[in-house]
Amino acid sequence: MAAAGRLSGPEWKRYADPATELDVLLLTNPAFASGMTAQHLRQLTRRGDSLLYWSERFSSDSPGARQAFLLDLKQGESRQLTQAPALDPSSLSLSPDERSFVFFDGQSLYESPLTNVRPHAIHVVPENSVRTGLTLGTDGSIFFSESQSGRSRIVSVFRQQSRKMLDTDQEIEDLLARPRHAQILYRTRSDSPGGPFWLVNGDGSGKRQLKTEPGQTGGALWIPSGRTLVYLHIPEDTKELITLREHAPDDGTDKLLARTSQFISAAPNADASVFTGASRSRATAYVLILLRVARRELTLCEHRASDPAMVKPIFSPDSQSVLFVSDRHGKPALYQVHVSRFVEETSADQQ
Repeated sequence: MAAAGRLSGPEWKRYADPATELDVLLLTNPAFASGMTAQHLRQLTRRGDSLLYWSERFSSDSPGARQAFLLDLKQGESRQLTQAPALDPSSLSLSPDERSFVFFDGQSLYESPLTNVRPHAIHVVPENSVRTGLTLGTDGSIFFSESQSGRSRIVSVFRQQSRKMLDTDQEIEDLLARPRHAQILYRTRSDSPGGPFWLVNGDGSGKRQLKTEPGQTGGALWIPSGRTLVYLHIPEDTKELITLREHAPDDGTDKLLARTSQFISAAPNADASVFTGASRSRATAYVLILLRVARRELTLCEHRASDPAMVKPIFSPDSQSVLFVSDRHGKPALYQVHVSRFVEETSADQQ
């Protein structure tokens, strides 16, 4: 880990968006690829002053290698955190107390302090098993799936101790820890994209399938309170609009929140009063916000990404800015647009 700790100076560039004339801040240099981790994982500190992300900066040391960095959103400096041969960038996550971060490097799960970067392995995925997903519970427990020969098990790692939480005869694709609840949501693989959702208690008991709207589902996220799950519902008729729906597991209700301008991803702000999304339409390649009460969309800026799936916008903890990824200026890079004129500020205790 000799390279860990290296600093790179601010790479910021500001420009007016061609569609809305709002100021957009380019946070990383598009001469090399950078991106964010999975939307459900903790990547911004609670105060919103630092961002955990991956980049191919310094890849001359190991061509094409992606490493973890911490970006100071006040000063613009990035500090390298890893020197991993096979980092999975979608597994990067801050711990709930923000003192450490976790990641998979190949088959090994590592944990490291943020201030004194010294990663140590806390779990190794068995040979011939395929690991999918990663999510962290409120208590710091780490969950992921190990699959082999069509069967899967959910593994929990807590205080460096691993245990099997659940066995299933289906392949697991996604896992999402339910905020403020000792429960895990997971999605199983199916013949069509977007398989069914299942909810299980942290001890492996109480497994049940959620009765969401029939048909294909897209991306899903818990709202920060954990009370409901929001997900995209994709109609069979491609001429119809993709909708954002909300499911409440405790009473089984499932309702329409809004029709979207063909969102490919959506994420709530801290109090779930507003959602940010990226359009999959090439004709309207925008980052937008959707107001819950008014069911009204507002365009923030163009993303113009070659693949809209990379954009995955998220709110800052105070709901005053949206961060996203695009390769419109070269390779994938991080962007930020301020939304204070449209969205009320939220506090840390709403997360």
